[in-house]
Amino acid sequence: MRRLLSVIFTALLLSSCYNRGQQTPDAWDLTEQQLDSISFYTTHHYTQNYNFQVRADSMPIIQQLPAEAISEMPVDTLMVYKDEHLVVADITSVPADTIDSIWVKVARDQNTFGWIHEHDLLTAVSPDDPISEFIDFFSDAHLLIFLALLVVVVAAYVIRKLNRRQAKLVHFNDIASFYPTLTCLLVAASATLYSSIQLFDPEKWRHFYYHPTLNPFAVPLSLGTFLVTVWAILIVSIATFDDVRRQLSFGEAILYLLGLGATCAVVYVVFSIFTLYYIGYPLFVAYLVFALWCYLRRPRPRYLCGRCGAMLFEKGTCPHCGALNE
Repeated sequence: MRRLLSVIFTALLLSSCYNRGQQTPDAWDLTEQQLDSISFYTTHHYTQNYNFQVRADSMPIIQQLPAEAISEMPVDTLMVYKDEHLVVADITSVPADTIDSIWVKVARDQNTFGWIHEHDLLTAVSPDDPISEFIDFFSDAHLLIFLALLVVVVAAYVIRKLNRRQAKLVHFNDIASFYPTLTCLLVAASATLYSSIQLFDPEKWRHFYYHPTLNPFAVPLSLGTFLVTVWAILIVSIATFDDVRRQLSFGEAILYLLGLGATCAVVYVVFSIFTLYYIGYPLFVAYLVFALWCYLRRPRPRYLCGRCGAMLFEKGTCPHCGALNE
């Protein structure tokens, strides 16, 4: 049996070494139209058969050819409306058009299709993907400004209330767990990376926007690092919730989680905005030092109760269940 397994293993190794020959671009049998499509995809990140969803209240498209539209001939206009789905049917370049030389033909169904300038199209639609929709939601400038003001007001109110009640609060009167501090640091790192990619490599982010994924190993290193921080936030948040549930009563846990959520919201808004002006980098170092200093300066429990598992700073009677720990 062992000899048979050795033969099978050797055969698999030999079969995996077969070389079909080097594939070079000269060996590709592509038409000129296909090469143009690849070139367009490389610079614009979408091509024929790509799916969009209308985000504007309405978007006009013309049924005639672009050449007829730019020559001021009478054209018929159709309207497509918010949340309708479109597919790219064709793309053409009209060099004579001084407004926008790229025209895109989109179709809602077999009876509703027409042409539109690429710029007008892209400002009115978004990729038909839930991740892209999520990116659109958090990238809206007006929404970000509104959230910044709202978050600062709510966070200041919540933190003030918690301080007056001597309630548990991350960084200041924290629970005996590193997970809340780590959650805040991960949010700060994620926001800094997010803005850094948009600042230094916007085309890479734009390609990710048109072809999003949650797999950090399927994207370049910078995007992969950003996705790792996003996954880490999710995992650490679950651990944080579990520690809060075990260490605090229900009412105290709700207040603590509200304070933690407000702190994370402030951290996200501050670092995502300030990094665009390069201030976020020294600010992140300062926040990292501050968060670690706040955590390390607090006394931490060294023991666990043998009966209920509660954390104890010293041996003796457990304040939770009354058991004697020696």
